[in-house]
Amino acid sequence: MNIEFIEALAQIEKEKGISKEILLDALEASLISAYKKNYGSSQNVSVNIDRDTGEVKVFSKKIVTDEVKDSLLEIDINEAYSFNPTAKIGDIITIEVTPKKFGRIAAQTAKQVVMQRIREAERNLIYEEYSGRETDIVTGIVQRFDKKNVIIDLGKTEVILPFSEQIPSEEYIQGSRIKVYILEVKKTTKGPQITVSRSHPGLVKRLFELEVPEIYEGLVEIKGISREAGSRTKIAVHSKNENVDPVGACVGPKGSRVQSIVDELHGEKIDIIKWDKDISEFISNALSPAKVLNVAVEENTKIARVTVSENQLSLAIGKEGQNARLAARLTGWKIDIKSQESVNVDDNPRGDESET
Repeated sequence: MNIEFIEALAQIEKEKGISKEILLDALEASLISAYKKNYGSSQNVSVNIDRDTGEVKVFSKKIVTDEVKDSLLEIDINEAYSFNPTAKIGDIITIEVTPKKFGRIAAQTAKQVVMQRIREAERNLIYEEYSGRETDIVTGIVQRFDKKNVIIDLGKTEVILPFSEQIPSEEYIQGSRIKVYILEVKKTTKGPQITVSRSHPGLVKRLFELEVPEIYEGLVEIKGISREAGSRTKIAVHSKNENVDPVGACVGPKGSRVQSIVDELHGEKIDIIKWDKDISEFISNALSPAKVLNVAVEENTKIARVTVSENQLSLAIGKEGQNARLAARLTGWKIDIKSQESVNVDDNPRGDESET
C-alpha cells in the first residue's frame, strides 16, 4: 500500500462519513489475522500502517529471557542486546518481521476491510434514518415476493410487508408504487430490518394528517380510529376551533380529501365521526350512517343501550355486525342495539290492552 491508499481513505471519510483512523485500526487488526493465516505463525505480532505513507510493517513481540522455551514468544537475553543494548530479563522486544510479499496480502485485505466497513456504515446510516420514523408513512415500489411477504424498495433500502400486515383484498403488483406505515425498525447482523404495514389503523391516521391541513396545523384533532382493513374505517375527529367543522375539513371540497385516501386504500369505506365529550352523543355519532333515537349509558359497566327505529336496525348493526363492532371499538363502550318496536314490547309484554 502507498500514499494513494491513504488519500483514498481520506476521500472515503469525506464522502461516506467513515473515520480514516477507524478504517486503519480495523485494517491493522485484519492484517494480524492475515499474517498468522498465511505464515502459520502463533507468535505475538502487531501491524503498523504509516498514517502518512501507507507503508505496512509487521512486528513480532518477544519477552526477554535467559532460557528460551518458545522461540515464537521468547528471545534470549544475548540476542535481545542486538536489538536493544539496554534490554533486561522480562522486557518485551519488538522485532520487524514483515515478509517480502506481504504487500500483496495487505492490498487484498485492505479492499475487503474497507468494503465491509463501508457496508456497515451505510447500514448504520439507514438504521439512524429510519429508527426515528416508526409510525411514519413511506412510499416505495413493490420489488419482489418472499413466500407470503412483500418486499418493497424504498431506494436506499428494502422493507418487509409481512402477510399479517397486508390487506386481504389488495393485490400487490410488482413495480407498482405503494404507501406503507412503518411498524418497527430493528438492528440485525445483516443490517436494519424494517417492517411495514398496510392494515394498521395508523396508516389511515397518517394519511389524514398528510391530506388535511387543519389536522397538520393542529386545528382538528384525531380522537380515535377503528379499522377493519380493506373494508371499513371509522375515524373520530374534534375541532379545537369552533369556527372549523372537523368533519367538513376531513371530507374536503366536494369530498376530495377523503376520496384521495379512499383511493389510496383501494376503495375502503371511511366514516368520519364527530367526537363529543358527551358519551351518549359520541356513541350516537359513531353508529353513523344509522340514525339513533336514544342512547342510555350505564357508567359502571360501560354498556350503552341504543334504540333505533325498525328501518334503521340493520344499518346500525351493519353487515355481519361490522358497524356496531367498529363503533364499540371507537368509543370503548359495549353497544347493545335494539329497535324501538322491540323496546316497546319489552316494556309492555302484554301489549297495549287497558283495564276495563
